[in-house]
Amino acid sequence: MRKILFACALLSILTTTAIVVSLVWESTPFFFEVSIWDFLTGTTWQPLILPRQYGVLPLVVGTLQIVVGSALVAIPIGVCCAIYLSEYASPRVRALVKPILEILAGIPTIVYGYFALTAITPALRGIYDKTETYNAASASIVVGIMILPMIASLCDDALRAVPGSIRDGAMALGATRFEAVTRVIFPAALSGITASFVLAISRAVGETMAVTIAAGATPSMSFMPTQSIQTMTSFIVQVSMGDTPRGTPEYHAIFAVAMLLFLITLGINIVANRVLSRFREVYE
Repeated sequence: MRKILFACALLSILTTTAIVVSLVWESTPFFFEVSIWDFLTGTTWQPLILPRQYGVLPLVVGTLQIVVGSALVAIPIGVCCAIYLSEYASPRVRALVKPILEILAGIPTIVYGYFALTAITPALRGIYDKTETYNAASASIVVGIMILPMIASLCDDALRAVPGSIRDGAMALGATRFEAVTRVIFPAALSGITASFVLAISRAVGETMAVTIAAGATPSMSFMPTQSIQTMTSFIVQVSMGDTPRGTPEYHAIFAVAMLLFLITLGINIVANRVLSRFREVYE
């Protein structure tokens, strides 16, 4: 059994290593053609149209818009759902609501994309008639709905993991249930809650099909949520359809963008681990 477990752990390490090696191997020729500085600081991204330009900032800005917008949707609602399920809901209500909430995680992402296109965008147009058919706001809302079950479920588990003695102590000191939740239980569970945020944000960064359908394919430095944008993942989908000749800078640009996406996600997780370790030191 020990050898089987070691083999499983080794397999995950080898898989990660293979991914990194393939990204580095395929993206290196791109940087022979385009300098890293121009790639990271350029504000025009048009790898398929002459004159070709490879400034990745519009894709980064589009990705950040989706991440921030989805977090604004999912984090408040998810935390409120978790507090209700863990502290206020009866066992019968909890047994009914939590499975229904988690069903959202099983819906294919392409379904979310068409839901955004056919339901959310028309609703946004009813509020602001200049909203484009493909827009960042619709994509942010639908990605927020997608990551909502992850935040709600993990936050609920973190809140319920707080020892009952802490709850009893807060109530014994005269705190109301709301005060006990917001001032005692929530801070004690902050490590797990923060972990749920990190996982959800990582999911939002890497989301592909829903964003490709809902947000469009227009690389733009605009921060207007009603306009079409393009994220790093949607560019990879667009160029990976088989029309780009292998070995060309346009082809290797796919892997350069993928490498940048990998580094961004890795950076988010490193920062999050430092934050989590700090919280654990405070509350252990």
